[in-house]
Amino acid sequence: MKYSLFLPTGFGHDLAGIPDPAEAFETIVRIAKAADDSGYHSLWAPDHFHTVPPSQETFFEVWSTLTALARETEHVRLGPLVTGNNYRNPALQAKMASTVDVISGGRLTFGIGAGWYEADYVGYGYEYGTPGERLRQLREAVQVIHRMWTEDEATFEGKHYQIKGAINQPKGVQSPHIPMMIAGSGEKVTLKIVAEFADACNVIESPDGIRRKLDILRKHCEDLGRDYDHIWKTTTTHCIIRDTDAEARAAIPVWAPDNYPGDLGEYGLIGTIATIRERIAAYEAAGIQELSISFEDPTRLDVIRELATAFA
Repeated sequence: MKYSLFLPTGFGHDLAGIPDPAEAFETIVRIAKAADDSGYHSLWAPDHFHTVPPSQETFFEVWSTLTALARETEHVRLGPLVTGNNYRNPALQAKMASTVDVISGGRLTFGIGAGWYEADYVGYGYEYGTPGERLRQLREAVQVIHRMWTEDEATFEGKHYQIKGAINQPKGVQSPHIPMMIAGSGEKVTLKIVAEFADACNVIESPDGIRRKLDILRKHCEDLGRDYDHIWKTTTTHCIIRDTDAEARAAIPVWAPDNYPGDLGEYGLIGTIATIRERIAAYEAAGIQELSISFEDPTRLDVIRELATAFA
């Protein structure tokens, strides 16, 4: 099992106690460096424009943040979890990712999803559309991005996106290309897109839910002739450490149901260290290879280091 850190860039009001935006960003840098020094596998950051719920609190844009952190860290991988497809033209997005991969020395994992947060779309003037429309756009976008990373002059003619002889140099550092992670758990469409095009997936569910979703992903892979084992399996969870499980459950934030299905207290990293060990084992038994962890107080470097030490 690999352990990764979900960075506090403001989405969950996690920088609200730091009024100076420059100091807020320096806080993110310190967290990233602590994770880098402590042996975390990856740093992940959300791609949204409004906090949840929307507020006037500080919230940093993901690709600018990742670019800066690529020069502030040395070992840890970096990526958006996940970039919203509709927020940027996919050819431009491929170019941006290629540049960040070079800046980071080949440490980028490119996460992408269909998008879901309506406040972003309405507020910034993007067409929200239906879930089906966003998924069809995602399916075309990942093909555009893949071609931009693998072809000298990329061409794609789709309903939603078209490119003609697009040149993208440099394409990045990693070979054969930057790994692409597709997030989402839709059984008929999203997981099929994962089976077709992804190098990694991110499914946010309980361990029982993850096991069922991965069984469906395996079936899609079999139908398409894809090797299921070539897809890296990740999930995102929340960590609250207390002396008792009851104390930890009482501290679950009010926004948890907006981000985690079901009762997070029953399966998240919520409780004593012993309980958290059991929860991690359950994720691993379900087929998860990497946990992206957000913390109750993500600015506490001692807790970040403590968990890295406890489960090294």
